[in-house]
Amino acid sequence: MPTPPTPTPTAQQLRHLLSRYAQARIAQFERDTPARRNALTEATRALCAVTSTPDIKTALFKADDLLAATCPEDHLTRRAAGARQTSRVLMT
Repeated sequence: MPTPPTPTPTAQQLRHLLSRYAQARIAQFERDTPARRNALTEATRALCAVTSTPDIKTALFKADDLLAATCPEDHLTRRAAGARQTSRVLMT
């Protein structure tokens, strides 16, 4: 029996998960504690699950692409598009 397709997350869901991941990563960087490590792990798992990706690097790229797809082309400025490409280069 084939598995049903995963629904595409909304832009609001993606923004929330990206914010949660960023906050957890910053908090863990500022002070490494087991609770903060767990929060980062949970935020990573949630983002990977929603984007159907195996790792956080791929999840971040996919979330970025999904958010860009929700934006009308004329609203995605050259600067934003350039920033996306720069982040991809830095993450590789």
